[in-house]
Amino acid sequence: MTDFALGPLDLAALLCSRVCHDVISPVGAIVNGLEVLDEEKDAEMRGFALDLVKKSARTASARLQFSRLAFGAAGSAGAAIDTGDAEQVARGLFADERTRLEWDVPRVLMPKDKVKLVLNLCLIAAAAIPRGGIISVKVSGAETITRIEVEAKGANARLASHVPQLLAGTPDDDRIDAQGIQAYYTGLIARAAKLTLNVAASADLVRLEACPATAGALASA
Repeated sequence: MTDFALGPLDLAALLCSRVCHDVISPVGAIVNGLEVLDEEKDAEMRGFALDLVKKSARTASARLQFSRLAFGAAGSAGAAIDTGDAEQVARGLFADERTRLEWDVPRVLMPKDKVKLVLNLCLIAAAAIPRGGIISVKVSGAETITRIEVEAKGANARLASHVPQLLAGTPDDDRIDAQGIQAYYTGLIARAAKLTLNVAASADLVRLEACPATAGALASA
């Protein structure tokens, strides 16, 4: 337990701000593309604008579908989520020319807190390799005691210095903004799922692990 606690209204507001931040860019691009289509007569420019609208719409949809599982209720309290659905939204979000997702998770109905934890760890891993790379996800004991391992491999892979504190629920100066809320929320989910988070880092590799406290831990980075 920690002395710091974020109020439920502040938590909800910051998570909403995070989701809005993620979708505002592709939605803005859709608006710009539609304006070009409405005003432009040149066929080449109209084709470019249409491609922009299509690509941005796919991006916005992928981010919203991911956020629905990673941050949303996704059913009533105690509900389980199909890990196949989690894989689908993760591939939709991370499938691009720079990042490859390796998903080693059995397809089962898993408690929603654990599925949300997997997806949120994926977000942290993606942030650690802004130039792209490989995100590897492995879940063992999905139906009993769960161990979740997420690795980010890529050039200059690096975890932001404030992330471990946020995962532990002990933010610097007891302050959290919309940039840090996702890592803090990840820690909340892990504790709700009765799992301990550990972080390790080496050259071009960041590894995040969630496991029962008695199951052993990584060396903290």
